[in-house]
Amino acid sequence: MTVDVKGINDRVEREGALLEKVRAEAHKVIVGQEALIDRLLMALLCNAHVLLEGVPGLAKTLSVTILSKMTQTSFKRIQFTPDMLPADVVGTQIYNPKTGEFSVKKGPVFSNIILADEINRAPAKVQSALLEAMQERQVTIGDETFMLDDPFIVLATQNPIEQEGTYPLPEAQVDRFMLKLKITYPNKTQELEILNKMSKTKVNLDVDAVITPEDIIRLRELSDEVFMDDKIKDYIVDIIDATRSPEKYGLDIGPMIRYGASPRATIFLTMAARANALIEGRGYVTPQDVKSVAMDILRHRVVVTYEAEAEEQTSEDMVIKILETVKVP
Repeated sequence: MTVDVKGINDRVEREGALLEKVRAEAHKVIVGQEALIDRLLMALLCNAHVLLEGVPGLAKTLSVTILSKMTQTSFKRIQFTPDMLPADVVGTQIYNPKTGEFSVKKGPVFSNIILADEINRAPAKVQSALLEAMQERQVTIGDETFMLDDPFIVLATQNPIEQEGTYPLPEAQVDRFMLKLKITYPNKTQELEILNKMSKTKVNLDVDAVITPEDIIRLRELSDEVFMDDKIKDYIVDIIDATRSPEKYGLDIGPMIRYGASPRATIFLTMAARANALIEGRGYVTPQDVKSVAMDILRHRVVVTYEAEAEEQTSEDMVIKILETVKVP
């Protein structure tokens, strides 16, 4: 089967103007954080979920709020707390004593974009209430099952420095997040711009709606068509295999890795590489696209051993060694 790479390239160039509009609109409010904005766009293109980790005050919540305004989608923020119940997320049945019947009251999960703020502050039963919604894109209340809107993405934040009153996310739930992003501090120039723009009692956070849910679905279909050569596919498989059997690639980090990445990582790495090419304005995937997104895909999927922790080696260190060693096509 012949792939019309030039035709795909032409379509990507036309649609790229729309993505540039989104970027420009976001930067009316957000200073710096280009990587964060691109990854949120990637989540929309891949119809996937994102886990954001960073210290307070780095515009995590603001970025998600701005994203919903720009995309003309419905948005709900859920502030997770230790006393939450699953019904506070998905909804519940309410009994009407007059009629003797139950009616369904839908929870905040019935929106296009969900901001799960400080998700690790809620107990495990509340966190698991999101599992069905995130994976199956449906919610069951009582004996009724409701399909969620399209697009539906969960953007969850967690704070790495406040450990009291937090509950670690179950591995099954962490694996459902396509990307885990670590948000870093701005540089001095950006900090000065933040000072000038935000140090007021009233800050203008208005942005224009520049993209519709229909546009998102169309761009998502285009992302799926971005050309990927078989050599790139083999490269992705090699990277994932190296997390499970590093010795096959001449790596001596086997004792450092308890669990390698699952097949879900293979799927997500492929989708993210295609989306990255689209965001960069290309209709084909390069090895650099794979390398650019690999850390965000793998940092929460490669689980290190106690021996690695004792030597202060993290999953990110393992991923860096794998990317430096696996042969690039």
